[in-house]
Amino acid sequence: MFPDSLWSIPSDSSIIWEPYTCKSYNCLINRDKLPGIYDCKDCFNLQGREKARWLFNRGLDYGIEQVLEMKPAGSIRMGLDIGGGSGTFAARMRERNITIITTSMNLDGPFNSFIESRGLIPMHVSISQRLPFFENTLDIVHSMHVLSNWIPDGMLELTLYDIYRVLRLGGLFWLDHFFCQGLQLNQTYAPM
Repeated sequence: MFPDSLWSIPSDSSIIWEPYTCKSYNCLINRDKLPGIYDCKDCFNLQGREKARWLFNRGLDYGIEQVLEMKPAGSIRMGLDIGGGSGTFAARMRERNITIITTSMNLDGPFNSFIESRGLIPMHVSISQRLPFFENTLDIVHSMHVLSNWIPDGMLELTLYDIYRVLRLGGLFWLDHFFCQGLQLNQTYAPM
């Protein structure tokens, strides 16, 4: 059953909680107040920081409208969000009639189940795997905080090649919040 809104918290009964430290959505929503390190400390709180993501252009942050204006209206229909947390990017795009498949790994929480419970499309795929799409099938590929300097150069090169392979001619690759050291940028990433 789909939720009433992309922004409502699903029922706790939508998840099998056994493998996770938290045993309810209330626990996941409030874990930003707990000590410790989590893959996505506050991304289950849909009324917190997630509520405003990609709506506004701020400094280095781009808003979805600014990015979508780069292409003719209606030309972006389907895409992929690599490492999409709780699916907020996909929810924002769904509000614009764009279908986004969100990859997640269920680290420290039931990310894929949460995405699915929101009425969105999850996919359990790591960045070390080939993307399960035919060539030239996606209009946009987005990734935030995932494809950065912590990934070995060879794996990053394979991932970037695969992104290029699945994007349609003229498709958009939105590398959001990329970080690396200056030396890496010139010696490693620029040649890729």
